[in-house]
Amino acid sequence: MTTKLRARIRDGDDDAFAELFDQYARSVYNHAFRLTGDWSTAEDVVSLTFFEAWRLRGRLDAEGGSLRPWLLGIATNTVRNIRRAARRHAAAMSRLPPGGVLQDFSDEVVGRIDDAELLDAVRLALDTLRRTEREVLALCVWSGCDYATAARTLGIPVGTVRSRLSRARRKLAAAAEKREPLRRSGQVRGAHTYASRPIQEGNE
Repeated sequence: MTTKLRARIRDGDDDAFAELFDQYARSVYNHAFRLTGDWSTAEDVVSLTFFEAWRLRGRLDAEGGSLRPWLLGIATNTVRNIRRAARRHAAAMSRLPPGGVLQDFSDEVVGRIDDAELLDAVRLALDTLRRTEREVLALCVWSGCDYATAARTLGIPVGTVRSRLSRARRKLAAAAEKREPLRRSGQVRGAHTYASRPIQEGNE
């Protein structure tokens, strides 16, 4: 079934690509959110990932299993590109003369204000990780990929996946242990418990 879908996608079948989106858009979104910690950016990543997948459809192997690792690899590269663009934009803005302060009227921020504390706790823990460590963690722990699949997705050896994941887990454990006294005193809530387990979201 997967081989047939691959062939249809390679041939530019619109219905096949719609089927691909319906099947994996949620997985791509969850992966992007775990890498960025931002809903809006994750939504952009989903759109860009499937746009890029359509552009690269001719390079898709005719044989193989699930298309999820292929899409997660594209999403990972998309996040990297977005971050590079953001750094270039920030550098360009820093060279401009200071101007007036622009107020943010985003309704989205207001609508999601109740989740701010939880997101802060996640970011505090994940900020201890390098980008490469976070990517491996997102694939192996949160997306449930095995070491070989993660290695193929990221284009790195299996041994590198293992070592990065091990470092990521040690750093998260250390960050959680460091924040536990603050959590007990009421200064930080939720950081320890959230950092030490994957996001619960059901099946992707």
